[in-house]
Amino acid sequence: MTCFTPFSTDVSHIALPETFTFPFCYEPHPLSQVAVEQLQQHLESQTDWQHDFGFEESSMEAGKMFGVLVVKNAQGELGFLSAFSGKLADKNHLPHFVPPVFDMLTEGSFFLEGTTPINVINHKIKQLEADPELALLQQTIRDFKQQAQREVEALRLTIVESRKQRKALRKQAELHFQNQSLNDESLQAIFTDLSRQSVAEKAQQKHLKVYWLEQVETAESQLQQKVAVIEQLKKDRKQQSAKLQRELFSQYQFLNQNQQSKSLLDIFKDNTNPIPPAGSGECAAPKLLQYAFAHHFTPICLAEFWWGASPKSEIRQHKKYYPACQSKCQPILSHMLEGIELDENPLLKNHAEGKNIDIIYQDEAIVVVNKPAEFLSVPGVNVKDSVYTRLQVLYPNVEGPFVLHRLDMSTSGLLVFALTKRANRSLQKQFITRGVEKRYVALLDGKLAETNGGIDLPLRGDLEDRPRQMVCFEHGKPAETHWQLIETLTINGLEKSKVYLYPKTGRTHQLRVHCAHQNGLNMPITGDDLYGEKANRLHLHAQQLAFDHPYTKQRMVFEVEEEF
Repeated sequence: MTCFTPFSTDVSHIALPETFTFPFCYEPHPLSQVAVEQLQQHLESQTDWQHDFGFEESSMEAGKMFGVLVVKNAQGELGFLSAFSGKLADKNHLPHFVPPVFDMLTEGSFFLEGTTPINVINHKIKQLEADPELALLQQTIRDFKQQAQREVEALRLTIVESRKQRKALRKQAELHFQNQSLNDESLQAIFTDLSRQSVAEKAQQKHLKVYWLEQVETAESQLQQKVAVIEQLKKDRKQQSAKLQRELFSQYQFLNQNQQSKSLLDIFKDNTNPIPPAGSGECAAPKLLQYAFAHHFTPICLAEFWWGASPKSEIRQHKKYYPACQSKCQPILSHMLEGIELDENPLLKNHAEGKNIDIIYQDEAIVVVNKPAEFLSVPGVNVKDSVYTRLQVLYPNVEGPFVLHRLDMSTSGLLVFALTKRANRSLQKQFITRGVEKRYVALLDGKLAETNGGIDLPLRGDLEDRPRQMVCFEHGKPAETHWQLIETLTINGLEKSKVYLYPKTGRTHQLRVHCAHQNGLNMPITGDDLYGEKANRLHLHAQQLAFDHPYTKQRMVFEVEEEF
């Protein structure tokens, strides 16, 4: 059964794109938008399967990523393919959607057969770890160590007291000897007896420590014998899992337009980490292209969107478009799209070309600039032009400039650079101790119900999709933002909220994530192409910057109004 879906509406008036979608940063082509709308209508109306997308408040589930690939078939007809990432309704195969690149869950497949012995090992490990004797030995060791500590400490205190008493007896005997009420022979006899007591106590202390050491070592030896069996099983499991995983990776074969096939192992072999991440090849984009190339369809344009409730950590909004992920999809799609002319990669373009930085203030210690939007603060991987490199040219004879803080490329506003080492040390200290005050202005997509508040959501990098950040209470770094509503606006019929943002910490994308996340303001900043929807620019501006001058120590406050 073909997965080719004809358009249900007339699209003949829409011109085909001249180049294929650059999947990691794009604006959906009108044909992709029509295909997405048609697929979304299908998701709302179909009754073939059920899946919890987390729409209900009581649901613990989240949504799913879907994708469409507009294609032209062998007869020259225009239509599209649909796909979902991972499984949907606990299945790999569903009507209307392309199949997985490789179905590991097929009955009788090597993967299911390979997981059987691993599951047996898992069961054995679970049984051994639940063995009451294992827990008893662990508790016995803890009890022995506590009892040993108590008894050794009690004996030590007894010995200390005995030592005091012997010391007193020695002094008393020496006094009697001096008064001639005790002869030399009797004095020596007393000293000898006291010494014997001291030696006996030390021996007692040593024997007590040895006794408890032997008790603990015996119990630990018995425990180690049981643990060794478990560890060996875990080692066997790891080896079998790695072997099965490698065989699985070799089964995932990806085509390109030249019908060249590469496995996941071949695709990732030259990466920093040659082991493909879990789930590689299960995303919508590789599935779509694989089906297209296997059936000799011509790819026209691509788009992916989120359907359902947002995950707890990532920012994914219902029906919003998102690019392909970096860690899993970038290597795969680089192979699959080989030889296809793509839209320009905006990450390779110098958006600062033709723009100037506006110097707000300068003296012998510092320079304050107003950075335009779409202008790097410091050199990037692909583009070197930046505020920092421009200042290097403007001030060739200073010790600096020294970078103290940064703004995202898309964020406009105030930046301060130190020109001397002395100024750098002073300002660095102020940034570390939060003596520098920053105020941003942002325009949000939506109407805020309250006038002010705080957001406390820890952040870390999304390891699978850099440079995105995600909320993570386990491994994230503390991030705190205070906000204040300036005014509510209506722009082109849409409600917007203009706010002041006061970051108390300086995490990457902090303000953007805190605004967009469901547990933050739940309203992305207008024009945020990472966490919301792209517009003419990111409507975020570092409006005010305050700090103590590194030399005079006078408070300096700089302010530049936003251009939106």
